[in-house]
Amino acid sequence: METSPDLAIRLRRAAFNRALAEADLAAIRPILAANSVIVTGTDSAIRTDRKAQLDIWKKNFASPDRVIYTRTPDTIVISPVEPIAMEHGAWQGVFAASGEELASGAYTAKWRRIDGDWVIEAEIYLTLA
Repeated sequence: METSPDLAIRLRRAAFNRALAEADLAAIRPILAANSVIVTGTDSAIRTDRKAQLDIWKKNFASPDRVIYTRTPDTIVISPVEPIAMEHGAWQGVFAASGEELASGAYTAKWRRIDGDWVIEAEIYLTLA
């Protein structure tokens, strides 16, 4: 029995969150599309491919002020005509050392199914706190 797209995306998001918490760069790589784009929440910085995003995470993982980010999906909308989906939810960043919240907000992520796996093509973040 094949996993539903909604569940498959939620499982991939959970794996991404786990990789961030564990500072596992190798686990993040296959979840991002090669041409994935991210627009960050606070400064609206744009990173336009997987390598640029992996560089950001590598720096974060090495920082003494490391922040652990968690995305929590609220809804996932699956396209009935293409192998794509939109995830909407809330995000939070906490300092790894203290657990104190740095920032939080809302996000949207676009997913695409490629060769049987769901990968993130784009994410945009809104900082609310």
